[in-house]
Amino acid sequence: MNKRTVWMGLLAMAAMAWGAQSASAADQPRPRAEGQRPAPARGSPGRPGAPGRPFVDGRGQVMDARYNHGRYYAPVGSVARTLPPDYHPYYHGGSPFYFSGGVWYAPRAAGFVVVAPPAGLVIGALPPYYSTIWFGGIPYYYADNVYYTWQPEQNGYAVVPPPDGAGTAPPDGADGAQSEAAPAAPTGQSDLIVYPANGQSKDQQAADQFECHTWARGQTGFDPTQPDGGVSQADTNRSHSYYDRAMAACLQGRGYQVN
Repeated sequence: MNKRTVWMGLLAMAAMAWGAQSASAADQPRPRAEGQRPAPARGSPGRPGAPGRPFVDGRGQVMDARYNHGRYYAPVGSVARTLPPDYHPYYHGGSPFYFSGGVWYAPRAAGFVVVAPPAGLVIGALPPYYSTIWFGGIPYYYADNVYYTWQPEQNGYAVVPPPDGAGTAPPDGADGAQSEAAPAAPTGQSDLIVYPANGQSKDQQAADQFECHTWARGQTGFDPTQPDGGVSQADTNRSHSYYDRAMAACLQGRGYQVN
């Protein structure tokens, strides 16, 4: 055997050994550099113990997917230096609370912290986006892991504990409760065709429709989120007609074309 043949054999063996070592190294996890954080996993959980919050957006807000709600909110415990410009103040048990877009705040030394509102707190209008769900034939209005019910004696919506069976509901709402998404406007308004004649954004239109719904309900006594509109069956059609006329007048006054 000449030297050339020997060298070719040694090079071939070395190449095989190097290839095996490279394949083995590729299967091993790469060490993380000191101080380097692992990449966040998609679908990181949001509020601990709260179902339906598996996704986080770029602003740190977590999605409330329960009952197919599908909205993002600031998580409980997060702190804001200032309140949103459209907040509404409320008091309960001598303590102040501030409400904006479905999120509740309470004052803290560093600013305002996102909190879960206490049961019994009454608000004049539901958040712009909510979901109507039914438990035991009773409608509940849901947003940001908070349940509300209409309290006619207080002319408002009260924060209430979760209804029986809601505590174990999966994020998609498949717990036996009947749920329907209600983004800013009750489903009873579906017979009105609303066009933003002044170029209003979708969020502005949603807020305007909800505020007009609140006004029209107060003027007519008809609430499309209630069975039979909350009136006797004999008065349902007439009251619904009055409600639609009040809604149309309110929306037209805010620059919408209503058909």
